[in-house]
Amino acid sequence: MIAEIERYIEIQNNIDEILKNSPFKMSYIIEKSGIKKPTFFKKLKEKRFTPEELLVISKTIEPKEWRNETKEEILESLKRSEEDFKNGKGLPGEVVLEDMRKRIEKYKADALRNI
Repeated sequence: MIAEIERYIEIQNNIDEILKNSPFKMSYIIEKSGIKKPTFFKKLKEKRFTPEELLVISKTIEPKEWRNETKEEILESLKRSEEDFKNGKGLPGEVVLEDMRKRIEKYKADALRNI
């Protein structure tokens, strides 16, 4: 888990360079992020995107990377999930579904505010 957090910090600290080296135009990335342009540039300058915003940006600039996991990566992820579940780290399905509903509603509300 430490490696993932360190990678997140590295991405957050270098997001300006990552976007600069992206094959996509900044206007496209901003549009896909759903963040208003002035807010986007302020967040970029201050390097304070939320994890959710960085995920959307990452999926925009590297669309194949997050969709095309190798068979080994998928199996490893499933194995970690099974171990977590056995160790009591899982959540009941109802909790997960409720969280998903809340996230979808928040996403919809945010999308409406950005129109």
